[in-house]
Amino acid sequence: MKKYSLKTLLLVCAAFAVSCSDEFVNEEAPYVIDSENYFNTETDYNDALIGAYDLLQSSYLNVLLGEIASDNTLAGGESATDVVGIQQVDDMIHTPVNAQLKNIWDWMFAGVYRASYILEFKDKTDFPNKNQVIAETRFLKAYYNFELTKWFGPIPIKVDQRFSVKDIESLPRSSVAEVYANIESDLLFAVEHLNASASQTGRATKGAAQALLGKVYLYQNKYVDASAILEQVILSGSYSLVSDYNTIFENSGENGSESVFEVQYTDTEGAGFGCLQCSEGNVAVGFNGIRNYSGPLFDSGYSFNVPTQAVYNSFEVGDNRKDVAILNIVSWAASNNASFGEGNEHTGFYNRKYIARQGDTNIGDQNLTNPNNYRSIRYADVLLMAAEAFNRGGINDEKARDYLNQVRERAFGDVNHNISSSGAALTDFIWAERNFELVGEGHRFFDLVRTGRAAQAIPGFITGKHELFPVPFEEIQFSNGNWQQNPNY
Repeated sequence: MKKYSLKTLLLVCAAFAVSCSDEFVNEEAPYVIDSENYFNTETDYNDALIGAYDLLQSSYLNVLLGEIASDNTLAGGESATDVVGIQQVDDMIHTPVNAQLKNIWDWMFAGVYRASYILEFKDKTDFPNKNQVIAETRFLKAYYNFELTKWFGPIPIKVDQRFSVKDIESLPRSSVAEVYANIESDLLFAVEHLNASASQTGRATKGAAQALLGKVYLYQNKYVDASAILEQVILSGSYSLVSDYNTIFENSGENGSESVFEVQYTDTEGAGFGCLQCSEGNVAVGFNGIRNYSGPLFDSGYSFNVPTQAVYNSFEVGDNRKDVAILNIVSWAASNNASFGEGNEHTGFYNRKYIARQGDTNIGDQNLTNPNNYRSIRYADVLLMAAEAFNRGGINDEKARDYLNQVRERAFGDVNHNISSSGAALTDFIWAERNFELVGEGHRFFDLVRTGRAAQAIPGFITGKHELFPVPFEEIQFSNGNWQQNPNY
């Protein structure tokens, strides 16, 4: 993978050309920005907005590592030295010198930069659809900043301005509270100005902004605010649970009634290991894939991110999500005359939600250019976040049970498994349900950290250290003493 510092990326982004994918981003962006003589027409703003969306595709690594860092999966791969940075995160021995963590830092900041470019010139030219464009831009900036603060804690913030190359030596890392305040401000604007339905598939909507804002509130334990905004999403009637959980993660299930926001992927442009983030496809799908597979339905891959026996066994009897979320390759191979290889830390299980299916129309390396979208915010997640907010805030356990049980009724196909508990016992059921529902989707590590359960669940996790990941060594070095490393790294 290419290695950049934030300083280097700022130089690169000053004159960026982008390619984008899927639906409204399914073509080369028709521009190159090489001066400030831009943002003179509505087309200029829309083209730049496509460039800001494009960086979402690089977030496949956030999802992959967000699961591997948790107790749900092991790193896997070919050997214990296959992508060393991933192996280190799995074992909680990562340091500030880690190529994968640096990629998350670099590419999320590139997304912030592209959004900030638009906001810096938001007042230059007026046009009828301007508030919509600015609202989508603010949603994206908030999305990227939320990813950054989840991973790294305090980060530099500039309001409606791009970073300059010298900022790293003078601009402080804003506190997490300041970062969240900036994110909230952007999302409140987005909620006010975005439409309930997108003009093109994949664009941010009012519901997406509300759901992300609710999540941001929940991460800060602002339960009253979280419950109120998440309930607006629920009562809007814009979303519903898909009746058949098995269909959600198939290509044909993309952008369905349960989708609040998806990262759009396509196979229109291949990628190589020189720049995996340059792929228009979902690289995580190939990384999750079955090693040396031969048989029906699935394609082979690199056997990273393998679920543990413990998470497979944790599902209740009768839970229809179990074999949709996790593929038992031994049972599958025996029943379907298939064969497979065993890689590092082989458990016998794979993340079935995001492994390649036969028939995906890939260009180049099928393992690096998969078109399967990432379901970033699902309606089931909204229901469970609302349940948690109503319960933990002491607001309304009846509503919390209702939203929890809507998810469980879909999972079991009956009401016999509904939860009747209240208080702390209900909290435990909600937290457990989040993992049953969302396993393999990259949320587990951060759920454990924000609820104070990480040290008990994750082997090697050190309280006071591993709640955050280290700022890349190069960033600390380039700051010339301006930035301090995260605690205990």
